[in-house]
Amino acid sequence: MNIGGQRGLAFAAVIGAIVAVTGCGQQATRATADVPASSTGTTEAITNMAGATRGSGAACVFVKPDGAQKFGHVGWGFKVPGSGRWVYGAVENPSEKLYTPPGGDIGAWHAEGSYDRMLSDMSTDAIPHSRLRSSGGTTIPGTSEHPYSRYRCTGSSTHDVNNARAMIGKVEARGFLVGVDPRTGKLTSRDCLDATYDVLKAYRTRHLTPAPRLSIPNVWVEELWGWSDRTLTPR
Repeated sequence: MNIGGQRGLAFAAVIGAIVAVTGCGQQATRATADVPASSTGTTEAITNMAGATRGSGAACVFVKPDGAQKFGHVGWGFKVPGSGRWVYGAVENPSEKLYTPPGGDIGAWHAEGSYDRMLSDMSTDAIPHSRLRSSGGTTIPGTSEHPYSRYRCTGSSTHDVNNARAMIGKVEARGFLVGVDPRTGKLTSRDCLDATYDVLKAYRTRHLTPAPRLSIPNVWVEELWGWSDRTLTPR
């Protein structure tokens, strides 16, 4: 799916953000329809991530298709090879503001646990304070009324956990933006999709579709060629 190329995506995202008054907020209606598995498989796209080769890498994107006034909202997860553990999180933007300066509360959070724990946490969208490591504020991410309802995953023969962890710190501290950056005067974004993409890129995820600034989350999710595609239900 392509809306007039990158310029079209940027324009549509800005207009949508202005109309919605948020880039990646919690305004969402829970999706209930099943999502079919992707038909464009690759040798590294796997559906049973918990059973993946112990030393291999893997990554997931979690989706609220109806989030941000149906432009979509996303979070991320990546596997720590050799441990059976995953690091996962998101930028939730609970204030729904188009701009929050660096250091402000953007609902940034991340946690670590097993694959099953990750799916459980993301499916209920209500994670205890004791399991959070958030430098962006103290807001518990999401509510049980609006959980993530879809997830797409892929195996990855390349991975860099330390680099991804470092990027988490950067995205949690850099604030939130959809529109004109007051510091530079440039049209850009630092939203939930940018956070998700930057963390997974730092992890060196294979088959990661580029996400230009101001891209629409739901459009980008559909362009994750070869990733598995599953419905996420509360567990």
